[in-house]
Amino acid sequence: MLDQLRQRIQTHQPSDLETDHSFPEAAVLLPITPQEELVLTLRATGLSTHSGEVAFPGGRRDPEDVDLIHTALREAQEEIALPPGLVEVVGPLSTLVSRHGILVKPFVGFVPDFVEYRPNDGEIDAVFKVPLEFFRGDPRETTHRIDYFGRSWYVPSYLFEGYKIWGLSAIMLVELLNLLYDARIDLHQPPSKFIKLS
Repeated sequence: MLDQLRQRIQTHQPSDLETDHSFPEAAVLLPITPQEELVLTLRATGLSTHSGEVAFPGGRRDPEDVDLIHTALREAQEEIALPPGLVEVVGPLSTLVSRHGILVKPFVGFVPDFVEYRPNDGEIDAVFKVPLEFFRGDPRETTHRIDYFGRSWYVPSYLFEGYKIWGLSAIMLVELLNLLYDARIDLHQPPSKFIKLS
């Protein structure tokens, strides 16, 4: 399955947001193991942004970063002790803008199964893995409607062993699932079970 995913990502045409604004840049890494598991983090409580939320390893681009791939790999090393040399960067997903006005570029990367992840105490409370198979069939717990850039987004929220995966991370995840499983999850149309509260 990972070979198929590699091929699909390498031929994928991710979208880049066209904006009139100059946003700060950031990048995240979506690490996938040979056991077809996603590596995610639980951000530490008390952080100034996204405190206590599930996220992929990543962060803001430093002036010294040669490109956003370097940003994603550097941040993954700083946050969870993932050596950059062990990551096969497969390709990018679509660029998004966070609610804090940061332009975020996701990259999918394959990582070996022998990595010993160590969360950075100041930033990360936990590192955990979720089998990609868990997301097959779209087992969303709820759907959040988010309005930004003049469009409505219907973003799934998944619950895995007490971890809530939602928001920007879920939007990235949906693009990955659509590539991997032909899931056809449409973020701009409400799902059939969506309840509109007026």
